[in-house]
Amino acid sequence: MSRRAWALSSTKWTLGLFGMYLSPWGNLLNGPGASAFAGTQLEEPLIDSVRTALSASVANHAPPVPEFAHQEARMHYLKWLGHMDERLQKRKPDLALRQEFLQTLWYESKRSGLEPSLVLGLVQVESNFRKFAVSSAGARGFMQVMPFWVRLIGNGDPSVLFHMQTNLRFGCVILRHYLDREQGQLGMALGRYNGSRGKSAYPDAVMAAQTGWKFEG
Repeated sequence: MSRRAWALSSTKWTLGLFGMYLSPWGNLLNGPGASAFAGTQLEEPLIDSVRTALSASVANHAPPVPEFAHQEARMHYLKWLGHMDERLQKRKPDLALRQEFLQTLWYESKRSGLEPSLVLGLVQVESNFRKFAVSSAGARGFMQVMPFWVRLIGNGDPSVLFHMQTNLRFGCVILRHYLDREQGQLGMALGRYNGSRGKSAYPDAVMAAQTGWKFEG
């Protein structure tokens, strides 16, 4: 093999190996500090009443323990947990961490009036279920929350966004806020969450991912 042919072959092998670590969106998702898909919420001014309400929403540190009005609701949750546990197993092999994540996500989704399947779809697209994912814009954690949110409505310490419940709490509260601002229009709210309001690529990706997490029960 000539030197030039060897160089081309080596380059193709290297690019192929590199491609193994790329997400479908072309962002690295390999390792604790890896880059994730966008997650670039834009910082917008908040009126005092909204800032106060959002601050109160993220400040409650009650443990994510589901409560049910009746036994039927509890059984539905347990069935959901079983099905989601099975679907998430390949992405999160550790049983205890997987069930803690699902219980917390269910709790925070319901607390903000969101469908757990929607939040699971968003987490899949944003971070591929990586707790320590970081985007090129600096968004952090499972739901790729921008650090400015901690300054606006939190305690000012962006490192808290690597805490599972805190990240899910912020992400769900922010998405609920955007849904309210967009009068329930999910596509527009998702676009705002991603900093791409009015464009369809990101909302389409989240809603497509959501279908894989739906549970009829």
